[in-house]
Amino acid sequence: MKIRVLVVVLSVSIFSCTLDGGLPDMPNMPNPVPVESDEDPPVIPQSYQILSLGDSYTIGQSVCETCRFPVQLKDSLVATFPVVDSFSVDVIAQTGWTTTSLLNAIADENPTNTYDLVTLLIGVNNQFQGRPFSLYEDEFPALVTKAINFAQGDANNVIVVSIPDYAFTPFGQAFGNPTVTSQEIDQYNNFAESYCVANAITFVNITDITREGLVNTALVAEDNLHPSEVAYSLFVERLLPFATTKLQ
Repeated sequence: MKIRVLVVVLSVSIFSCTLDGGLPDMPNMPNPVPVESDEDPPVIPQSYQILSLGDSYTIGQSVCETCRFPVQLKDSLVATFPVVDSFSVDVIAQTGWTTTSLLNAIADENPTNTYDLVTLLIGVNNQFQGRPFSLYEDEFPALVTKAINFAQGDANNVIVVSIPDYAFTPFGQAFGNPTVTSQEIDQYNNFAESYCVANAITFVNITDITREGLVNTALVAEDNLHPSEVAYSLFVERLLPFATTKLQ
């Protein structure tokens, strides 16, 4: 019985001391550590629109629809980007179109200004049909300006592709003077490249690929004039890094 009383007294004494001296210090508790999840954050699907402007080299004369370079470029982007992303490509191009023809077609079709990427390849028919070079000097810049407008007004979303050299095909060897043809193609490409450099527009040279057409016949389509599916795939190898960077 005495022991019980003593315990009570001691308990009361300890409690009284605690009250008199204030609350006892609480031990420092560590801040909670955030728990990291092994799961990646959800990927938000993106939708990209591509517009390709040009002539027979863009429409893919003498190759299948999925073989032409705008579609091959789209398919390569699909394989590069997350699977949830989607791509579409519109083509305004026809065999035989000059810069004037393309300007007229654009006026008729009136594309939107919502494209994420626009490619432009034009001029071979100006040369082939013997149009004055001054016409290209006037109309090529106008087409670039329209391409920029279609690309949401951003010049960084535009890629200009050089003109292939058809002199290095069986048809080109039999038509006119192949040496003169190549010199004139160079004149067109040099003007286009200089304009693009001066205006901070991406210019991709693929002409050298087509100049292998006589030694590598696989680069020429069955019509002995236009690039083959293989040639277009080599175009896309050069275009893809620029397109990927611009869309990312």
